Amino acid sequence: MSLRGGGPIEELAIPSGTTVEEHDVVVDGDVLVGGQSTVELGVRGRNVAIGERVSVGDDIEAEGDCRLDTWCSVDGNVLVGEDAYLGERVTVTGRLMVSGDLDIGDDVTIEEGFEANGWIVIRNPVPTIVFYFIVLSQLLRVGETDAADELAEALADGDDVRDPLLIPRSAEIADDAWRVSTPATVGDDCRLHGNLRAASIRVGERNEVFGSLRAREDITVGAETVIHGDVTTRGGTVTVEAGARVLGDVSAGDLVVYDGAEIQGTLRARGEMKLVQRTGPETEADEVEEGGGAEAGGSDGVDSEEPDGVEDDDADPGDGTENETTESAREDDAPETDGESDAEGTAAVTADAGAVTEAVESEDDS
Repeated sequence: MSLRGGGPIEELAIPSGTTVEEHDVVVDGDVLVGGQSTVELGVRGRNVAIGERVSVGDDIEAEGDCRLDTWCSVDGNVLVGEDAYLGERVTVTGRLMVSGDLDIGDDVTIEEGFEANGWIVIRNPVPTIVFYFIVLSQLLRVGETDAADELAEALADGDDVRDPLLIPRSAEIADDAWRVSTPATVGDDCRLHGNLRAASIRVGERNEVFGSLRAREDITVGAETVIHGDVTTRGGTVTVEAGARVLGDVSAGDLVVYDGAEIQGTLRARGEMKLVQRTGPETEADEVEEGGGAEAGGSDGVDSEEPDGVEDDDADPGDGTENETTESAREDDAPETDGESDAEGTAAVTADAGAVTEAVESEDDS
């Protein structure tokens, strides 16, 4: 399958449960790598499909089928549980072991030899899995979602459908950094090594990333996720959800930090800075929902009750407002003050969301 042009892979998608073990990326589902990418790590998954002119720096282990497109190079062994398909001018520095059939193109170099238990056909192959992938993409393009679901279930052979690892065209995946020019999405319960560089980044829950996050647009750090590095975006919004830990600095255009998040470094925001706090069990759910709106829409996602409370206080100070409105106004006062100081320059706030919560509670008690 040629992945020239824009290609069908439009983002770096790391599925839930992905881990980096020593020098291998290990996933439960399939692995699809766009053309002209560099993967300095090994790859272990169910079905592995590698695009044109991709360089893989370690072993490839596929439980099912394995596809290596033209001009690919693998600096290691290739172990395949079912069928293997090697295009023209593929180079494997190690050994090729195939449990099923082997289709192989012209001018293929396998330095340590190969072994296949099934049929061996020398030609320029077009494997069935690639044909199914093309048909599936066409069905989704014309809106035939029901037919696409039936085809996906048939390809799964009755097993649970698992999300694949998608690596876009011209990506650079190494132990020290993951660099792509597209958006990046990380699922839940992942353990990754290396700095993540992308157009935008969304990290799910309960992840551990041993590196920093940097993007041109928005960055979201999910609950109970630990980032061992800095979180930086040029002009987007950084959202740090409750229970997340950032063991470095945070720099953003706009900044949203939820109550319970921990940031050990310095907070810098060129625009608006929000500290979303829980004022009581009755309003807790509403505040979390509005925080999600702030993540999607930037500064427009403020709780609709909070601006009304501020306007009422300004219009009639003697009006008998409830404590919840006063607390909401105080919550907005803190980020607005930071925003005014940021108008003159970049605000630097050494912050812990828990410490800010204690300060607001002490003001309420007084």
